[in-house]
Amino acid sequence: MAALVAGTPWMRIRVIPEFASPFIFRRHFRRNFSVRASIDSDAPVRVRFAPSPTGNLHVGGARTALFNYLFARSKGGKFVLRIEDTDLERSTRESEEAVLRDLAWLGLDWDEGPGVGGDYGPYRQSERNSMYKQYAEKLLESGHVYRCFCSNEELEKMKEIAELKKLPPVYSGKWATAADGEVEEELAKGTPYTYRFRVPKEGSLKINDLIRGEVSWKLDTVGDFVIMRSNGQPVYNFCVTVDDATMAISHVIRAEEHLPNTLRQALIYKALGFPMPSFAHVSLILAPDRSKLSKRHGATSVGQYRDMGYLPQAMVNYLALLGWGDGTENEFFTIDQLVEKFSIGRVNKSGAVFDSTKLR
Repeated sequence: MAALVAGTPWMRIRVIPEFASPFIFRRHFRRNFSVRASIDSDAPVRVRFAPSPTGNLHVGGARTALFNYLFARSKGGKFVLRIEDTDLERSTRESEEAVLRDLAWLGLDWDEGPGVGGDYGPYRQSERNSMYKQYAEKLLESGHVYRCFCSNEELEKMKEIAELKKLPPVYSGKWATAADGEVEEELAKGTPYTYRFRVPKEGSLKINDLIRGEVSWKLDTVGDFVIMRSNGQPVYNFCVTVDDATMAISHVIRAEEHLPNTLRQALIYKALGFPMPSFAHVSLILAPDRSKLSKRHGATSVGQYRDMGYLPQAMVNYLALLGWGDGTENEFFTIDQLVEKFSIGRVNKSGAVFDSTKLR
């Protein structure tokens, strides 16, 4: 059964099958669960770059920001900057300032975000906790989420048993079917608990990625996952889904390392009744030896290249060519020319090698 669910004026989501209650969903779940986003032709394009302020702006992150910027500008849309600072131990205001400084140096001015404001703020995750708790409670009330009182020791034992049986290390669902009385007893004792999302035990989920085409996952490899920790802090996948939905993000353009997160995020979108954005996962930037580019290969941050005397126009030009081309032999573009020629359809799904000699 296919269901066309109306979302905001800018998007509709086609989902097969529909699930309103988690219990009905699990009983009638079909083997193929497809999630597709279709954007109205006159809808506003809204994209985001969402760095974590835990270090300098890596060239890979800068390219992701650039592709988002070019896509937004080419479509007459908005480029949103959001700071994902829920890792309280590693996030620093100094790192945030360095990232903002590097983006500004590259000329990637954002339409909404820190220092600019906008209608969808606040733009730091650490300032949005009350919103996450509100949506977590909504999922608890609807039955898509349940309280899990398992201790770290119990969870570790489940993991060990799964390894012995050569099974994926997924949660066994002990508290998914607990009686109300058992839950009330633990609450009365003050036992710490997390919020876990109910995942169907069979079937698969499929998306159509704008760069990679059709991507699918088997649901039995996931298990019920945590969305809120016992200390009240939300988990990354939950924050991102709530943020992208409430900020009306139409296209999520990000690194391929986030592709596995899409499964959990798609389930949360549907459970909360949020319209799905379109996804585009950009390949990693590789070192000359085709391993992931890291500090051992030399300079990897935008700030390092700025300090070495490289021009921002050169960095933007070169980063744009890492995985994209306009179909001609031309390799020299101003940022205005890139805006004019950029198309997400011409982004390559294979990894691009960062050649510092060519950049020089």
